[in-house]
Amino acid sequence: MGSLTLGIARITLFLLLTGILAPVQALALWLKVGPGLHKRLPVLYHRVCLWIFDIRVVVVGERSTDRPTLYISNHVSYLDIEVLGSLVEGSFVAKSEVATWPLFGWLAKLQETVFINRTVKRDAAKQGVSLTDRLLCGDSLILFPEGTSSDGNRVLPFKTALFAAAAQRIDDRAIAVQPVSLTATALDGIPLGRLLRPIYAWYGDMNLGPHLWEFAKLGGITVLVEFHPPITVDLVGSRKEVAEHCFKVIRSGVSRAVAGRPNAPVRVAG
Repeated sequence: MGSLTLGIARITLFLLLTGILAPVQALALWLKVGPGLHKRLPVLYHRVCLWIFDIRVVVVGERSTDRPTLYISNHVSYLDIEVLGSLVEGSFVAKSEVATWPLFGWLAKLQETVFINRTVKRDAAKQGVSLTDRLLCGDSLILFPEGTSSDGNRVLPFKTALFAAAAQRIDDRAIAVQPVSLTATALDGIPLGRLLRPIYAWYGDMNLGPHLWEFAKLGGITVLVEFHPPITVDLVGSRKEVAEHCFKVIRSGVSRAVAGRPNAPVRVAG
């Protein structure tokens, strides 16, 4: 399935890009050279990755300009990192296992990912502190509260413990929380049905390597990203209500996109 030559070309370009920019990012992190170079370089990296793999990102709504912002998104695939990383200057929150993955674990560390252990509930408070500390330092974070990836046709229930970070204040100002819905919608301009959405989606017991290889051999994928209006805990009342609001808004955004009835796009990126 797909073009063997195209797959080889894309994987080769991806490895070359990573080999060039990853050491630069490592040096920028170590020296903290320039005004936020280590924050801006990952955005460039992800945008070039989108070009290499022909991922067309259609954006609906406006991204929060508050710093920091806690972005809350549904999670469909490892490719979400490239998509959201190309739009948001921030770090991801990921399960601790990601840190041990070959290559991708190293790349996650280079983007200052916050690693959390979702399997040990007694560590939830400590992990919430890690998120809070990063937010208080002014770092925007991207959180996938489902705790795992889905098939892209629905949004799984949110785990609410880490939403405690949304209740923190900076200079007596509540932290902005922005729901973001992400949906793969088309392959080479042809709408993706429910059965074909796993072309992009990576979930369950799928192996990453074979999935990436099959994806690399295919044509262009369109991914719709909708930035919903940001909220704060002051507006909705508590962390659980923040989580509930985000879940409902994101679920609605994904449902509309899956049904082919998204809001009008503001711009096209990637």
